[in-house]
Amino acid sequence: MIKTNVETKDSKLSLVLKSKFEGKINLARIKLISHFIIALCKVQSVTFEKLANAFDSEADSASSLRRIQRFIAHYTLDSSLIARFIFDLLPSQEELILSIDRTNWKFGKVDINIFMLGIVYKGVAFPLLFKMLDKRGNSNSTERIDLINRFIKLFGKEIIDCIVADREFVGEQWVDFLNKNELRYYIRIRNNFKVFLPHKNKEIKAFHLFNSLKVNQFMQFYKIVKVNNQLCYLSGMKLPSKKGKQDFLILISFNKPEQGKEQYKKRWQIEMCFKAMKSSGFDIEKTHLNHIDRIEKLVLIVMMAFVWCYKTGIFLNQIKPIKIKKHHRRAKSIFKYGLNFIANIFLNAKNQNNINIYKFLSCT
Repeated sequence: MIKTNVETKDSKLSLVLKSKFEGKINLARIKLISHFIIALCKVQSVTFEKLANAFDSEADSASSLRRIQRFIAHYTLDSSLIARFIFDLLPSQEELILSIDRTNWKFGKVDINIFMLGIVYKGVAFPLLFKMLDKRGNSNSTERIDLINRFIKLFGKEIIDCIVADREFVGEQWVDFLNKNELRYYIRIRNNFKVFLPHKNKEIKAFHLFNSLKVNQFMQFYKIVKVNNQLCYLSGMKLPSKKGKQDFLILISFNKPEQGKEQYKKRWQIEMCFKAMKSSGFDIEKTHLNHIDRIEKLVLIVMMAFVWCYKTGIFLNQIKPIKIKKHHRRAKSIFKYGLNFIANIFLNAKNQNNINIYKFLSCT
């Protein structure tokens, strides 16, 4: 492997990004993105002043700050270009599980609401496509359909194994779209959701079909049902009670309901991605940006930094596995393992190692 040279670390990353973006992003912008990503790993914050201070540049921090501000305010960064870049970093590009979810926070009176699609991969979802929602609440069916259609246009439908989503991602138009396009899905519904049983010509609350199960027992219902006027399969399990109240995991699916429990549990991996981008990694919630288009550019760069750290962490964990604590969880996440390693390389001028960290952002 190539030995990291402190004096050329920023330029090495620029070369990797240039090989992918040449002709699509000019060299000056590529260099700025390289500085931005490295600074993110150093300071683990999206605060522009901190990032500017961490730029490894001959320019002073005030000049670096102005460069960041101009880039975020005026440059158009193609989200599809970044999505293709991240997609190419996946070692497997078939039978993919797509997880969709939403993360939101508030800055002053401004609601920042991101609806994202990620690809499930080794304990996390790689962020790929997203939409900034100019509202406080959930996405609607049209926004969900548009996001899936964007994925299909970029990468094709045939590589999708299934789509997993939580309780807020239901709706007649949305499920109709999935059914008509024969896209497999596992979507959780509320316990009291109304389910129509065609074979009995009656409507009941979903949890009644699973009420007789033992705790943690999983079952697929033997008949096709209608939810929101759409035909689907139903599967579910009785969960341990919470505060004396019985809870259930109930899933609708296009087919193969027996796989529901196993596939749906991978949904949480996109939440691990959000956690890394926020409090456990780059603190994206601390941004003072309140324009949707500017936040979108920031998210795109954070996504690239996140994938770099996670792929680095996967490699490191193969060489020296993370310690497992008594509660059977890792002492730190794979993402944090990679982030700390990259940060140490750039913060410690004496740090020399035999790992070519740049190869984890290379598609070759």
